[in-house]
Amino acid sequence: MKAFLPSLAFVLFTFCHAASAAPHTIAPAGAVIVRPNTTVAGEYESLAAAVASLPEDKSARTIFIYPGTYNEQVYISRTGPLSIYGYTHDPYSYAANLVTIQANVTAAQAGSNDASGTLRIHADDVRVYNVNVKNTHGPGTQAIALSQYGSRVGLYACAFYGYQDTLYASVGTQVYLRNYIQGATDFIFGRSGLAFFGGNTMGVSGPGWVTASGRQSNDSGSYVFDNNKIILAPDAVNGTEGKVYFGRPWGAFAKVIFKNTVVTAPFNKALWSVWNTNDERTSDIFFGEYNSTGSVVTDASRPSFATLLSESEAAKYTIASAVGSDWASWVDASYL
Repeated sequence: MKAFLPSLAFVLFTFCHAASAAPHTIAPAGAVIVRPNTTVAGEYESLAAAVASLPEDKSARTIFIYPGTYNEQVYISRTGPLSIYGYTHDPYSYAANLVTIQANVTAAQAGSNDASGTLRIHADDVRVYNVNVKNTHGPGTQAIALSQYGSRVGLYACAFYGYQDTLYASVGTQVYLRNYIQGATDFIFGRSGLAFFGGNTMGVSGPGWVTASGRQSNDSGSYVFDNNKIILAPDAVNGTEGKVYFGRPWGAFAKVIFKNTVVTAPFNKALWSVWNTNDERTSDIFFGEYNSTGSVVTDASRPSFATLLSESEAAKYTIASAVGSDWASWVDASYL
């Protein structure tokens, strides 16, 4: 058998991956720099410009963003691995983030959910650390903060803010670790994405549903949540109490599993919801739940289409079941 010799791109990716645990206050060697109002040759004033400067090849690249608020939409589509680091003194906490990318674009204005995204990832092997991503539109219509279409994509200690459809986990394998995700209506949603969410805080800003899985066939796709918190967002609108749910089925084969969730947001006692009255979409869905805690959960009255899992049943739903058995080769395990 021929010995395995890793490519240069793989070696560089592995090095950058291992270096991610260090404080992000100094740009790594060779990184493309983004800095507000920079006049330094070779630096960029926007993340979009920095991304556009990268070669369209398979080389591993790094972008380092200095503190600031950047008003822009960013589209990533290059073929090579890409790591993006936001400046921070605490790489494991979204609360310490000093970099924000924001835009105010609705799906109606842009022509689609994806096109409205403040950050759009249409590439594989992308990892983003310590960046706040906001769609500032607010209530009324779909307006996406993150639109994710890549495989082997990791979002670490980032924060995503929106109201309706904040995080579009649409396509590919993806992990969300130690992030903050805020919204109200279907604010984590998508069709065929395979996603794992671990150690996140979800902030509910109004009446609605944390998830809206759009899975359309009995395939391997699922959203698996393990060890997350669901809280009432600091700026939540009045009238939210009793009108929040783990999720509702956008697609006829929706599959969502919540494990070890601490719920302090003011959930409805049913915990799970149909899509709409007279359009329930519950005949082929799987809404699984294990070891949820919180006062509302204790007194819950789950509907018949929700499944309360035993310990052994819940053990089947892991990061591997969500994104594949090769997860350790691309996920930054220091964030688990």
